[in-house]
Amino acid sequence: MHATRKLWTWLAVICALSFAVLGWVGAQIYLAAPPIPQHIISADGEALFGPGQVDRGQQAWLSAGGQQLGTVWGHGSYVAPDWSADWLHREALALRQIWARRDYGANFDDLNKATQAALNARLKEEMRRNSYDATRATIVLSADRAAAVREVAQHYIDLFGDARSLDKLREQYAMNANSVVDADDLRALPAFVFWSAWAAATDRPGATGLSYTSNWPHEPLIDNRPSAEAGIWSIASVILMIGAIAAMVMAHSAAKEEQDPAPPKADPLFNLKPTPSMLATRKYFFVVIALILAQVGMGVITAHYAVEGHSFFGFPLADVLPFVVSRTIHTQFAVLWIATAWLATGLYIAPAISGHEPRFQKLGVNLLFYALLFIVAGSTAMGWLGSLQHKGTAFAFWLGNQGLEFTSMGRVWQILLFVGLLFWVTLLGRALWPALRKPSDSRGLIVMVFLSALCIGGFYATSLTWGRHSHYSMIEYWRWWLVHLWVEGFFEVFATAVIALLFTRLGLIRAASANNAIVLETIVFLFGGILGTLHHLYFTGTPTFVIAIGAMFSALEVVPLSLIGIEAWRNYQRSKAAPWVGSYRWSILCFIAVGFWNTVGAGLLGFSINTPLALYYMQGLNMTAAHGHAALFGVYGMLGIGLLLFCLRGMSSRLAWSDALLRPMFWCLNIGLAMMVFISLVPAGVYQAWASISTGMWYARSPELIHSPFMETLVWLRVPGDVVFAIGTLFLALFAWRLLVARKQSSAAIADHA
Repeated sequence: MHATRKLWTWLAVICALSFAVLGWVGAQIYLAAPPIPQHIISADGEALFGPGQVDRGQQAWLSAGGQQLGTVWGHGSYVAPDWSADWLHREALALRQIWARRDYGANFDDLNKATQAALNARLKEEMRRNSYDATRATIVLSADRAAAVREVAQHYIDLFGDARSLDKLREQYAMNANSVVDADDLRALPAFVFWSAWAAATDRPGATGLSYTSNWPHEPLIDNRPSAEAGIWSIASVILMIGAIAAMVMAHSAAKEEQDPAPPKADPLFNLKPTPSMLATRKYFFVVIALILAQVGMGVITAHYAVEGHSFFGFPLADVLPFVVSRTIHTQFAVLWIATAWLATGLYIAPAISGHEPRFQKLGVNLLFYALLFIVAGSTAMGWLGSLQHKGTAFAFWLGNQGLEFTSMGRVWQILLFVGLLFWVTLLGRALWPALRKPSDSRGLIVMVFLSALCIGGFYATSLTWGRHSHYSMIEYWRWWLVHLWVEGFFEVFATAVIALLFTRLGLIRAASANNAIVLETIVFLFGGILGTLHHLYFTGTPTFVIAIGAMFSALEVVPLSLIGIEAWRNYQRSKAAPWVGSYRWSILCFIAVGFWNTVGAGLLGFSINTPLALYYMQGLNMTAAHGHAALFGVYGMLGIGLLLFCLRGMSSRLAWSDALLRPMFWCLNIGLAMMVFISLVPAGVYQAWASISTGMWYARSPELIHSPFMETLVWLRVPGDVVFAIGTLFLALFAWRLLVARKQSSAAIADHA
């Protein structure tokens, strides 16, 4: 008990200090973020962009799809370009060409090498000079550069408008004509894109050769290359990771690991009678399976748009289901079905743990279900409607699609979901209360379950921190609080504690050992995970020390994954501990798969892009997608399915249960995911990384490379893996259908007998 109290104290101290540092970093990001000018003018006084146009352009881009339609500073989707890299390259080429034609009467490519070198040196000096006047909030550009900016701005107006000359390019970008309909929004959109490229190219005040985005993206034309900090901290983070892994291996080897207890002779949960509120969670799990099917379907359509752009095997599907909508649903449903599975698991196990069914608990569970269903259906429908009918920026922010990856639902839906999560915590807490008050060997686990649930509910408030007019750097800062800390942090702590609690209830591990292990695991995970959030923010207009902190702590995130295979092996042994454990075989195998994908998806693929130097060249490329698919579904998805199967086992007839359907489900999902990641996404990411390093980020995301024969072949090579994966989801759906039919038949038989 003394050791456990010390661990809890360390956990509290580490969390308090880590969040204090993370909050301080946020304040520094706010102070050091690239300034937003109110006027962008030429040296001869001509206005290029006026007051509020950068802000309005940001809103216009987000309402047109935002991070579902290309990226800015590397965050978003991968078919359309990174707009900051695209603008930067187009502006540099345009300016260089203006000088070549005016001063030498020829195209730049026709000039001799010495003249080209002189113009390149002039270009670098011009593009990197910081001409922002803080007293007037004005950027002053030379007349020549202003002419280049006007040329590129017209290209963007034509692209996001309906110029027929760019139909082919829009198809390659998987974007529809008239992505921005309002004339004022369309004129303002180039102001935001220009500003994002300007911040990526111009030197910070008091610095030479270092832009606001730490020289991201790679653009040799203006000598945008990795900073010294990126290289130094990349090396330091690798050294730290190796040292920390060695220390953990030594500590694990020196520790005397307690053996698991002798398993009970019979299933301890066999005679557990589900309470009314536990039975009410059943429908949650069937909705989870429906959301999985919808998410996979949208994923197939979204992937296919990378080849055809507007069509699905010749059918003009983008007229009713644009890429920005299909990708939004695909990413949003991934988070929603995983979250729903975990929320339902909490509601199911709480009365089972405490032996207490609070008054009106079933009513609360049902109310929460229909509220969540309303939020999912409403946010999806409004996002779809807003995108198709171009309802405007206010509608997009409040009711439609905010244009932010994984956090796309409108603000009204976010508020409702936050209220729903607080209601869920209340339901969970009142059911767990007797167990929280009663001293027991497993009380520490129960406390961890409740505290992590409280953090899940409370930390969703970070989705409410940015507004329509927030600085883009601050939007990214808060968005990653939600995506990294909420999804990758507290949900994982919650799920890990729930799994440990389930194993203790089955008598397969000792409660006292599990208590210490879970608190220690949480300490190790959050020590790296909280400040590791900053690895997403290296190049989003943040101070350079963000690179140092993010690199070192994100390296520590990998450390606990180095020993996760040992835990997976022990779980496999537990699945064979006694004949009755076979009833939970596929749930336990899902937990083992979580260990595998944690090591491969979160660890191997995650760390391959996490160091500053690697991410500098690979941010916004398919290596990120490979890591995202392997980690999101492989870890959190398989965890959700494992919990789903465990809970359904306790609410279903043993005769209706079919391991014959679960076997192909499990193997198809995991084999299909591996095929998708390693046959298609990883090779595509490596190929793009080569292009980014050798030529520049603009080229790695250009239609010339994205739609090259090799890249399109890699997209088609996703098909075998996608098919195998989809078959796995169909087996899961068939399994659920069998349970539903059996329940209806059982109810009918009881009614006939009565």
